[in-house]
Amino acid sequence: MNPNKTFLTSTLAAVVALGLSANAQAAEKKADGEKCYGVVKAGKNDCKTLSNACAGHAMEDGQKDAFLVVPKGTCERIVGGSLEAPQGGK
Repeated sequence: MNPNKTFLTSTLAAVVALGLSANAQAAEKKADGEKCYGVVKAGKNDCKTLSNACAGHAMEDGQKDAFLVVPKGTCERIVGGSLEAPQGGK
């Protein structure tokens, strides 16, 4: 096998493995956590909001309809954190 092709194949395999590992860690975090609304930094939310359809698209810091998954029992200890999603809009 060509050395360049071998390098490319092993690099691609490593990237795929890292992606799978990150997905497994995210799933574990969500299983052991709770949604905490209103504590995100712009662009750092974990899932869709009332105003957009993708993770990582919060428009502003502290956006009330965006959440992060945090360890259980943590959200209510964070200033501005809420276990309840806002009704309606932001």
